[in-house]
Amino acid sequence: MEEKKTGAVRRIGVLTSGGDAPGMNAAIRSVVRSALQRGIECVGIRRGWAGLISGDITPLASADVSRIINRGGTILYTARSDQFRTEEGMLQAVATCKLLGLDGVVAIGGDGTFRGANALASYGVSVVGIPGTIDNDIVCTDYTIGFDTAANTAVECIDRLRDTMQSHERCAVVEVMGRRAGYLALAVGLAVGATAVLVPERPYSFESHVAEKIRRARLSGKTNFIIVVAEGAASAVTVGEEIREHLGLDPRVTILGHIQRGGSPTVKDRVMATRMGYEAVRLLAEGKTNRVVCAEGESIVDRDIVEALSMEKTLNPEEFQVMTVMTGA
Repeated sequence: MEEKKTGAVRRIGVLTSGGDAPGMNAAIRSVVRSALQRGIECVGIRRGWAGLISGDITPLASADVSRIINRGGTILYTARSDQFRTEEGMLQAVATCKLLGLDGVVAIGGDGTFRGANALASYGVSVVGIPGTIDNDIVCTDYTIGFDTAANTAVECIDRLRDTMQSHERCAVVEVMGRRAGYLALAVGLAVGATAVLVPERPYSFESHVAEKIRRARLSGKTNFIIVVAEGAASAVTVGEEIREHLGLDPRVTILGHIQRGGSPTVKDRVMATRMGYEAVRLLAEGKTNRVVCAEGESIVDRDIVEALSMEKTLNPEEFQVMTVMTGA
């Protein structure tokens, strides 16, 4: 484990980058209070890496993070920064760290956030990443902050839709987030008892993945159907049009979109965010750098960012098999 031999850690920064996720505020709160407990000052960096470049910062005391554990979004705001990907932008970010006397930075976000952290570490800045994304698609960790809340939000919405679909004997096509990964769609589909679930990891076939599943469900006596579509697997609108054209049904298409990112985080997201924030501060306080805090089963571990980004993650084969059995194909 890489260590930075630079004496006591006196001041650190914390930022959120990329898409927001429920539980980010809980992680910020944990970082601040864990740092203060160790006698370390904490500075909030607003608007992600862009804020580190421009020096958009705010001091964070214990009272500043009071009553935010239950809030969705991020009090530090979040943004993506093309400038941070340039050498000029990186040098400005490093200069900000030096000007503020930051002995380390905790970055909360996804793969893009960690790639930025890795680049910053190459300039001698100590960094630790915390995985926060509703997609749960970061390869190095079993769990990412925000996934449980997003899944529960989608399930609640679909449960409400089902009532209407059942009453009118109709088909609902629901698009959930997941441009490159189907973890959210798979979990939601299992939880709502979907007729079919479409994920990016499997090439889309209307006939085998939708039409035949609806036919089998109808032959078994069902008169209403729920199709869950990850946004990266297919267009929910297109799937709806295909159902209308080939099966003669009158489907209703619902795109949940960014509603999945908001809302008060669940117990799981609050607890995981708090544990991960505590671990991130511990790593920096002990002189560690270029690490990602990860969930491994019920344990919190850490991995080198380069190693973490090179790992591969696939859909849980057991969950995928269960989904296949439950949807009858």
